[in-house]
Formats: sequence, structure tokens, C-alpha cells
Amino acid sequence: MKYYFAILLLITCTVLKAEPLKLRLYADTNKKTADTDTVIRKQSATIGVSYGSDVQFFGRTGPITYPFVSSDAIYNFKNGIFLYGSSVKVLGYDPFFDEIDLGGGYLYNISKQLTGSVSYTRFLFNKDAAQVIKSASSNDLNLNNSYNWGFAKSGVILDYLFGKANDGFVTVNTSKYFESKFSIFDDKDYLTFTPAIAAIFGTQNFVQQYSIDHEYREDYDNIFYSNPDIPRMAHNNSLFKLLDYNIKLPIAYNRPHYTFEFSYKYSIPLNVEGILKNHRESFYNLTFYYVFF
Repeated sequence: MKYYFAILLLITCTVLKAEPLKLRLYADTNKKTADTDTVIRKQSATIGVSYGSDVQFFGRTGPITYPFVSSDAIYNFKNGIFLYGSSVKVLGYDPFFDEIDLGGGYLYNISKQLTGSVSYTRFLFNKDAAQVIKSASSNDLNLNNSYNWGFAKSGVILDYLFGKANDGFVTVNTSKYFESKFSIFDDKDYLTFTPAIAAIFGTQNFVQQYSIDHEYREDYDNIFYSNPDIPRMAHNNSLFKLLDYNIKLPIAYNRPHYTFEFSYKYSIPLNVEGILKNHRESFYNLTFYYVFF
């Protein structure tokens, strides 16, 4: 099997909206994962860098566009345990970094078709950083399971985030992996294309907390509602609802140890509450990562 790692950070996840490269084993956030059909029992290390057009967090973006760059690293042990770290920098602002993520987890095989991972991530935010929408959450517990049907792969991802705000999310996704039967420059390279659709369900207390943290910007950005609206906003944000549909179209150039990937994602937010005025939006990511075996 060719060693292909596609990223889904968090996930579909992040202090940022466009899901930084997160070479992790959980999904877009804004949380991303090693997208492979089977658990590879090899000791390996992966490093990568990524550029994103905007920061997205479980189907939500802030009132300001935050393009970013991220650097990521993950170390896989033969027994399935993995450790990872990530650094995120929002472009156009002073701090050297805005967020550092540290975490670890375990990869497992239930059967040849059913695989998964469990992981914990700690988010560390620079107090002087741009206050992106993710900043109300500082911890993530993630359970990610996927089933390979042969003609496609489906996944269910559970996230519980806690910190200044507590939220739960369920992400359901389906993807199809295509690999070119031809080479580009020699017999060691190939192209991959992995279109995917996903739906995100969850609460959005982090939006309520974000509005409280940004009350001082009322006149400048008009992103904070008057106090009489707060009880209604808090109630609506605490309800478990469908938050987002999205379609992702990544294409990657692969060699035995490294990959260049460009991905386009079209996001349709639903049930937007509180201070945010999210609308349909396109996101672009460029990613490079290198695998050491």
C-alpha cells in the first residue's frame, strides 16, 4: 500500500477557520487526520506546513477573515500510540504565534473495514493573539471511527470541547479515494483525489462566550448585541442543532515520502445564532508534509 497521508484537522478544527494542516487522527475542525483505510503499524514521523484562507471552527467563522499558516508534527509508534503538536500563526497580526496545540491518542483496528482513533488535544492561545472564534475552548476529547465500504468510506466523529465554554459535536462524513493509474515524472509519483461531504451537528456555546469576550468591540465591529438579547442567545447556542454542511475537494501530488495538496471546501452554515452572521463561504488550503519511516 502506498503511504498516503491526507490531512482533515479537525479537523475539520483550530484556532482558525480553514483547518490548518493538523496531521492528527481526528477530523475538520478544524481537527485533521491521517486519512488511511487501515491502521499502519509502522514507526514514523510526519512534519508539515499549511496555508489556509480563513479560520473555521465546527462550521463557524469570526466576523473578520483570518488567513493563517500552520506547522504540524506527529510521531506514530508501532503499537498505535501517536503524539502530535501544531503551531498556528494568523497573518497580519503581531504575535509570533496565535495557538499551539499539543496532544496524543491511539489508533486501532476493529476489523479490516472498521478503524478509528481516540485522542486528547490541549489548545494553548497567545493572550496577545487575534481572538478567533475557537478561543473559548481549550481542550478536546475526540473519538473518530470510519468504515470502508469499498466504493466509499464513511465516518462518524465525536468531539467534546471544554474550557471557558463546553460543547459537543457529531460530524458525519463520506469520502471517495481515487488514485491515478499514471505517473507524472517517474514511476514513483502519483495523484490522489478524495472528494468528501460532511455534516456537523452540535451546540455552539463557544459563540456565546466569544460575544462576551468581545463586548468591548461593540462600536467598531458591531458584533455584540445589547444585554437584553443575551438570555435568548445563550439559550439558542446551547441547543444541539445542525451547524454546517460542507463539500471538500482535495487533490494531491504524492511521492514515497512527501505530498503536496491543494484543497477547496465550500461550507454552508445553518442555525447561526448570536453575534455571528456566517454565510456560505469558500475555503482554500495549500499543504506540504513529509513522512519519515
